[in-house]
Amino acid sequence: MSPNPERRQRARSLRREMTPAESILWKHLRGRRFAGFKFRRQHPIGPFFADLACHECKIIIEVDGESHLGQECRDERRSDYLRERGWLVLKFWNTEVYDDLESVLEAIYQTCERRNRPPHPQPLSPEAGARGGGHPPHPQPLSP
Repeated sequence: MSPNPERRQRARSLRREMTPAESILWKHLRGRRFAGFKFRRQHPIGPFFADLACHECKIIIEVDGESHLGQECRDERRSDYLRERGWLVLKFWNTEVYDDLESVLEAIYQTCERRNRPPHPQPLSPEAGARGGGHPPHPQPLSP
């Protein structure tokens, strides 16, 4: 179902007004350049707009700054709404994106892999893990 014209216009407006931290993160996630995962920015989900969302993994990434201080209750209600619909909400502060981008990207990558990887057909024994069994290594996210 496509959003109504007002919501579509609001999403476009939000895309034009991305924060600097959102823009930095978007540069790494856009166009399937992040390990092949497709992210959307300022994507409408229910009555809300997700800063960044990956439908394939059902992950929403929120990049918050000082404007979210004092709005914790509202943000938690929003996160509850999204979780009830199967979304996992990852929250990062602007300063984390500015100061430790590699860790932010790694956290997103690991979460995408966990949510996207099909379950292993048989549980592995502890010995198999010690021998190097289990899932093969996965590509790392692209560096800037």
